[in-house]
Amino acid sequence: MNRVLKKTISILLFSLLFICNSAFAAELQVTSVEVKGNINVNSDYILGTVETKSGEPLDREKLQRDIENIYELGFFSTVDMELFQLYGGVGVTFVVNENPVVESISFSGNTIYKEEDLIEVIFTKPGSVFNRVFFRNDLDRVQEKYNKDGYVMVRIADVSISRGNIFVKIIEPRIGDIIIQGNAKTKTKIISREIKLKKGDIFNATLFRHQLGRLHNLGYFDDISIGFEPGDEPDTSDIILSVKEKKTSSIGFNVGYGSDGGFSGGVTYNDINWAGLGHIAEVGFELGMNEQYWISYTSPYMDRYTYAWKVGAYRRYFEERYYFHNQTKQFEYDETMKGIYFGFGKKFGGNENFSWFMTLDWKDVSYDNMKNEIPGYHDDLTMWGGKNFTTDLTLAYSTLDPYVSYSKGFVSEVFLSKAYSVLGGEFDYLKYWLQLRYYYPFFLEQVFGDLFDIAAFSEEIPVIFATRFRIGSSNADNLPAFARYSLGGENTLRGYHSRTFEGNSMILANAELRIPIQSIFSIVGFYDIGNAGNDISYFSDLKSNYGFGVRVNTPMGNLRLDYAMGGDENRFYFSFGEMF
Repeated sequence: MNRVLKKTISILLFSLLFICNSAFAAELQVTSVEVKGNINVNSDYILGTVETKSGEPLDREKLQRDIENIYELGFFSTVDMELFQLYGGVGVTFVVNENPVVESISFSGNTIYKEEDLIEVIFTKPGSVFNRVFFRNDLDRVQEKYNKDGYVMVRIADVSISRGNIFVKIIEPRIGDIIIQGNAKTKTKIISREIKLKKGDIFNATLFRHQLGRLHNLGYFDDISIGFEPGDEPDTSDIILSVKEKKTSSIGFNVGYGSDGGFSGGVTYNDINWAGLGHIAEVGFELGMNEQYWISYTSPYMDRYTYAWKVGAYRRYFEERYYFHNQTKQFEYDETMKGIYFGFGKKFGGNENFSWFMTLDWKDVSYDNMKNEIPGYHDDLTMWGGKNFTTDLTLAYSTLDPYVSYSKGFVSEVFLSKAYSVLGGEFDYLKYWLQLRYYYPFFLEQVFGDLFDIAAFSEEIPVIFATRFRIGSSNADNLPAFARYSLGGENTLRGYHSRTFEGNSMILANAELRIPIQSIFSIVGFYDIGNAGNDISYFSDLKSNYGFGVRVNTPMGNLRLDYAMGGDENRFYFSFGEMF
């Protein structure tokens, strides 16, 4: 006879007794309360949950609650009640049937974690009486372990107990087909290569969310939505990835100003998803004292199997540049440079944080129209014109987070540039330098609390501390002018004329604090320090500047305005893109 039936019969009997002799029933008193059937669970612990007490009137509602309370302790498979007449009242005995002592716990269906990893989060141990309430919490902790690591579809399908042996069956759903739809221009393979989860993999929501972020950051789509449908095989789910494409080509008009070169302006045509292949095509020109024309075609995606590559040509004419010697302006000159290049590279197979890229570069440089010479001027420039052919190798290690829209992480790069007297080259030298970049995002409300309770300081647009360090040298006593390390200007030492410091070696450090005010507007404080020269003495005479700037995110790109204080005069720069 099961627990519920016994309890019901007992209560009906006493109900009948109450009805037949209400006067007698009203005087029934509880004379004893006991428990039997328990072996390992202490009786006082059990009776501590019971409301029915000796010396009090018998209450059938209390009896019913007592049975439920004992059962909810979790140690018993059944709980019954026996009533017997005693002199002057009624005795109450709760009859329990203990769960078995746990002998072992085993899991099946788990492939993500080993069995010992799952047992670590379970409090129930062999040798203890099985408690269904405790074990339910244990299973919640197992589920939480999966969920915390992104395996949100994993579920516990069944639990069975046989003579103290507990068997837990886990189902780890796998990915069926990944169906991509909505892309009219972008090739399906360009989208699918960003989704690293493949058919047959266990679904991980964290990884998948990151991969969708990387896909969105490509800039090809206005919207990306996800759906799930049951797969063709049991315990599989098909992923439906729907994209809404946006225009990826643009024509940009830019105007720039620098204290060195005055005003400039130009037009650029750019398509970041040419023919839906994920390639970047660009052609443009800029007019002014710095006149430039260029065309390039790039396939930027690389992994351990896929090569990235680029090809391009350019012509640059820089009018009335300054030539410095020992930090003193010697004369003004015009520079003409034209060239072509081709590069290719990919990631190393063992670790995708490592990559290499090789570029073949041919250029022709000339210097002319020298004027405004100072008395006794030094000329170590105009004789260095000519043709130059180099192979440039970059070895990089990057921990930049590809799944967020801002810079976060560390990049180290080693550069080797070798000039050859072949293919028309007139020079032979080797340059080598190291560059380190670090980007650390943080959120002001985490530091200052409500003082910076502004929507702009969110996880999407944090404050970023960015720093760059360069050091380089060469094997030549005197490098050609166009190949020398050169510091000064908007991309190195902002408080000095471009090419103020030149030589066969250099050292440079830049630091910026980039503070967002709104989603499209931020302010920047910066500090630059470095020098270049032909001997080690320049290390003891480092030049520095500091300043501030603003950044405005426009349809043409990130507009950069910097005001630098350093050197002989303050300098102002107006251009596009971050310095590093």
